[in-house]
Amino acid sequence: MNKYDFDVIILGGGPAGFSAGLYASRANLSAAIIDISMLGGQPSNYLELENYLGFNKIGGYELMEKFENHADVFGVEKFPMQEIISVDLISNPKIIKTKEGEFLGKSVIIATGAKPMKLGVKGEEKFIGRGVSYCAVCDGAFYQDKVVAVVGGGNSAVEEAMYLTRFASKVYIIHRRDELRADKIIQDRAFQNSKIEFIWNSVVEEIQGDEIVKSVIIKNVNNSNFSNISIDGIFPYIGINPNVDFINGQIAQDSRGFILTDNTMKTSLEGVYAIGDVRNTPLRQVITAVSDGAVGAVYASKYVQEQKEVIV
Repeated sequence: MNKYDFDVIILGGGPAGFSAGLYASRANLSAAIIDISMLGGQPSNYLELENYLGFNKIGGYELMEKFENHADVFGVEKFPMQEIISVDLISNPKIIKTKEGEFLGKSVIIATGAKPMKLGVKGEEKFIGRGVSYCAVCDGAFYQDKVVAVVGGGNSAVEEAMYLTRFASKVYIIHRRDELRADKIIQDRAFQNSKIEFIWNSVVEEIQGDEIVKSVIIKNVNNSNFSNISIDGIFPYIGINPNVDFINGQIAQDSRGFILTDNTMKTSLEGVYAIGDVRNTPLRQVITAVSDGAVGAVYASKYVQEQKEVIV
């Protein structure tokens, strides 16, 4: 098993992780990014971003390429596709074990992001990959001239619904309330799209089909009436859960599992910081993740330097 020693280890190679790697390296520290999959994080699956400062419009994958190239300039080492076996955040140095190696770090920055929440209804697990999808950009092209449903009322749900209209003949947006939570400019675009039909005050009760999805049963939350709608696919966008399975209670988290931090991104453990969507933040956007990465890396660097001075 290979062994590595770094000043700062960053878990997660999305916007927050790249930003942290850049700032740590600029502080003249050795920095490594470890990711369980390919680098880039969720934005790699975004068709376009219109709200990242400096770019009127840019593809998500293209922006992540720019982030990665910038980190490369400063010598950030990258270890994608690493299956994590164990994480010890309490010891000094911190120890990250993967199937391919053991990583020792004076400081660890957690940037593992979050994953889509599931509906938790009958049929959801059965039809994942056969009509149930959590990524419209990944799977939208499979629904050419078909009917699909998006569940949710936030920015992600409405934006993905509009993307799906490029392929589908009709897109239902199923929302438990009578108004959207998405930004006004996004709402206006959706209301003007003739392919989108809204189903208000409703929740999904069951996803049905044979080998693939055929229909969805929804319940009106106001009158408890049920209805069955024929669809070919369904895309839940009802929220996210943090990717924190590896933590095993080592640091403080809120009731939903998001990591608690102070305004320097420091967690409840010395030398451990959390940035981006994995922490308890009021806004989860690429621009805030990048900001978190800068703050977390600056303070992680200060911590590492203090430790080095103590040793000297």
